[in-house]
Amino acid sequence: MAAHLITGAGSGIGAVLAERLAERGDDLWLLARDARRAAELRERFPGAKTLVGDLADPAKLSWAFGHQTLPVELDSLLHVAGVVELGQVGELPVKAWQQTLNVNLVAPAELTRLMLPSLRLARGHVVFVNSGAGLNAHAEWSAYAASKHGLKALADSLRLEESAAGIRVTSVYPGRTATPMQVKVHQQEGREYDAERWIAPESVARAVIAALETSRDAHVTEITVRPGN
Repeated sequence: MAAHLITGAGSGIGAVLAERLAERGDDLWLLARDARRAAELRERFPGAKTLVGDLADPAKLSWAFGHQTLPVELDSLLHVAGVVELGQVGELPVKAWQQTLNVNLVAPAELTRLMLPSLRLARGHVVFVNSGAGLNAHAEWSAYAASKHGLKALADSLRLEESAAGIRVTSVYPGRTATPMQVKVHQQEGREYDAERWIAPESVARAVIAALETSRDAHVTEITVRPGN
């Protein structure tokens, strides 16, 4: 039975991943921002364990985990949670930059650091669900794209640093996906939302699981997923 720690399991890609891995009988650890959210996740995913820690405040993750039981061995750490706030550079406030960078970049770095002992024991796999914005930045996407470009750098460095420990690192770059985040993006853009135009979360989840299931003779380092329409 493999053990997986997932962020963002409450909706979208993270929820589908949790469902698929639970169906396999794997051991789930789900990160929740507070106790109420943790209870909701345990109800939705019976048998799952939860860790409470706020990705928006990464400086407190170490303290929070110091008061909880952590997985001894971890086969995968799946970074799926993220936030987005659109706006031109000349208008985007510091608070938006700080929140975006904290949740999308600093917290994944800190969470990875804290889980490395457990990942090393299992020769585990770290998956960063990045974004097409992690490869190309567009107008009004500066904060989000900067956080995702940074996430790519984090993954690339981690891959080289931990290869001797047998840890594999994969970055997944989905295009627009039919998730609650995409609904928010369309609201900010002032556009009508049509889920049928975008990638289904299930499709991205399948790509992540394919990377996890790759045999040890290969290392899938990057996966790009684009809308088929």
